[in-house]
Order: sequence, then C-alpha cells, then structure tokens
Amino acid sequence: MSRKIYLNGEIVPEEEAKISVFDHGYLYGDGIFEGIRAYNGRVFKLEEHIKRLYQSAKTIMLDIGLTPEEMQEAILETIRANLLRDAYIRVVVSRGVGDLGLNPLKCKKPTIVIIASEIALYDQELYEKGLHVMTVPTRRNGAEMVNPRIKSLNYLNNIMARIEANLIGAPEAIMLNNEGYVAECTGDNIFIIEGDQLITPPKYAGILKGIKREVVIEIGETLGLKLREELFTRYDLYNADECFLTGTAAEVIPVVKIDGRVIGDGKPGAYTKKIIEEFRRYANSNGVPIYPEEDEVKVS
Repeated sequence: MSRKIYLNGEIVPEEEAKISVFDHGYLYGDGIFEGIRAYNGRVFKLEEHIKRLYQSAKTIMLDIGLTPEEMQEAILETIRANLLRDAYIRVVVSRGVGDLGLNPLKCKKPTIVIIASEIALYDQELYEKGLHVMTVPTRRNGAEMVNPRIKSLNYLNNIMARIEANLIGAPEAIMLNNEGYVAECTGDNIFIIEGDQLITPPKYAGILKGIKREVVIEIGETLGLKLREELFTRYDLYNADECFLTGTAAEVIPVVKIDGRVIGDGKPGAYTKKIIEEFRRYANSNGVPIYPEEDEVKVS
C-alpha cells in the first residue's frame, strides 16, 4: 500500500510527493521539523509539538502560512489518510523554492510536508537489556551557533556524531558541548540517576528541549525522584546508578554501558524500568484523538 503524503495542502501518493531542486530546505537545510508519535489512536503531546514547531519557525523568521489549528488538522488528516492508529509523524517546513543564492527573501512560499508512517529505532531486546553507547569527538552546537533548541533541518552536527558512533559499532553517541559537559545524544536527551536524584543537562548546555524529556521529568517526580537540571561530565556518567535516553523515536531506553564502563550493575535499573512502564501507560491513554467518532463511542 502506497503511503499518502501531505504536500502543500494536498494529500498525494508517496510517488507523487515531490519538491523542487531549488527548495532551500534541500539546497541549504533552511527549514524546521518535528517528529511526533501516535499511540492507540491518539496523537501524543500534539499541542506541545506544534508549539515547538512554531517557536522554531519564529526564531528563524519562517512564516509557515498555516495557523497552529490548521496545522493540527493537517497532521490528523494525514494520519487518517494512511489508516493508522500507531504512527510516527514527521512534519517538515522548509523556506520553499528560491534561487541558488542564500537570500531567504527569494523564497516566496514555504514547502510543507507531513509524513505518517511507522518507526522502530531500536530492537525490542535493547529495551530489555540496555544500550552500550559511546561519547564522540564531535561537539554539540552551542547556543551562540545554530541554537540546538531550534529543531532545524541543519542536522549535519548530529549526523557527524552518528557517523563516529557507527565507526565504533555503537547504536548511539553522547555529545559533549564545547566546555566538555554532557549535552545530549544525536537524537535523544540523556538522564542519569544517583540515589533518588534524577539528573539531566539544563537547556543552556546546548540541548533540544525534548517533549519526551518533559514527560519523563513529570513521571520521575511522581516516583519520588528529585530533579536536578545541571551540568555534569563523563565522570558523572560513568559513576551513575542508572542512565537512560528519551526521544520521540526512541521513547525511553536504558543505557547500561558508556565508553566501556558498566553503569550500575550492568542491567536496566529499577527506576528506569518503572519510568518506561509509566511512560508507556501514559502515552497509550493520552493525546488528541485521530478518529473522534471512536472517542465519542468510548465516552458513551
């Protein structure tokens, strides 16, 4: 079955979803995106994802051309067109078609693409046994560069780090910032646990403010964990009791070895397993209904 793609206001077959070679998203990475998940017929944290999309757009002075409400309906329409209940949704907004120069004023209209499909970033076995990850030489962009809080199409920084992970056979890479503090992974935020302390890098360390990150912080508080958003180094990683990653594609996944150092007892920790359990329960019962008529039946 051919996927259906939203392209500039129309739902078209995948093979017809084409953009111009003069699109500045293609030529220069001039654009933004969001990755969103749907679980059990509901789009998880849709309003928060749309808010972040529009914040990124405002920061790079990109007029999306749709209201947030219209964007929400376009996302839901795309999922329905693909008859999905569980999905990974990618929203991409580029500056649009221009010329071969850099000037964004030459781009008169943005290009909007919405893809609804499936994703499996890691094998299920890794959620049960945990990841072995590595720190890599490539440093995370600083806030004074292309701010990592902008979810932009400029992902070469992350890709270079992922290449370094691939070269050493690691499924994910931990990136440090220019000061040597832990920032985040190539596609995930990172957490460590020390006793009853839940520790994660602050936003100014050079991280994306992840939607799943915020959900996990809330879950951690319900479990009695005390949040500390602070800078830490590889030393703290190596000596943590537990470690895990969060992201839209990865969800919540344990880390049991970093740079050859075993974390805790080398198995997913008790708090990590509980956070995964609570996240899955929460994700499967919250969100914007894809098929409102089904939700009405459940209520009645």
